[in-house]
Amino acid sequence: MGRFKNSSDDSGSEGGIDMSPMIDCVFILLIFFIVTTTFVEETGIEVDKPQAASAARLEKTSILIAITDKGDIVYGGRQIGVAGVQPLVRRMLQKEKVPVIVQADTNAQSGLLVRVIDECKLGGAEKVSVATSRAKS
Repeated sequence: MGRFKNSSDDSGSEGGIDMSPMIDCVFILLIFFIVTTTFVEETGIEVDKPQAASAARLEKTSILIAITDKGDIVYGGRQIGVAGVQPLVRRMLQKEKVPVIVQADTNAQSGLLVRVIDECKLGGAEKVSVATSRAKS
């Protein structure tokens, strides 16, 4: 009788499902979606954009610079001033050639808007757009 083992003698060896391969797959999918997601950057300030009949949607990946009604130039929630526009655009365009979008407030001075667009061009931007909201018909 000692030669054959009885199945009832297996105490503590229960069959179970190994969850580690499934957890590995979930983490790989999570990393994949995090890496492939594009994030839309905001300027960090609310601007009352002028209306235009020819307003169109632009690319999601772009450099957003805001001009407030008080004359502040903002990128990423902090003031950069006119002198900071050119180095910022030059640094951002080293990674990838993306358009620059200037969000000027309706009450912002047009001379300041022209200076910011000029600084963007001097920084190497090939495409500079002014953000507007679609005119209500």
